[in-house]
Amino acid sequence: MRIISKKILRAFWIAHADSEQQLKSWFKETSNAEWKNSNEVKIEYPSASILNDNRIIFNIKGNSYRLIVRINYHYQMIWIRFIGTHEEYDKINATEI
Repeated sequence: MRIISKKILRAFWIAHADSEQQLKSWFKETSNAEWKNSNEVKIEYPSASILNDNRIIFNIKGNSYRLIVRINYHYQMIWIRFIGTHEEYDKINATEI
């Protein structure tokens, strides 16, 4: 998978240093993945939440942070739509971001 963009993750872990290691691990694992559908994502990340329009919510650092991505399985691309704390997550609509 190609992830757009690591810069967003890096900016977040600079602001939230306790998320750095897990975000780096997620980036490496996801970059090496070749998922064909959301069921394959769920096998690797059982706590992930599947939304409409190929959006997925990942829990980061024991559910301290939320990462929302949109995946194009055909082109093997992931766009980061949101990364934030639970408080910030509660203020957005995950299906529209």
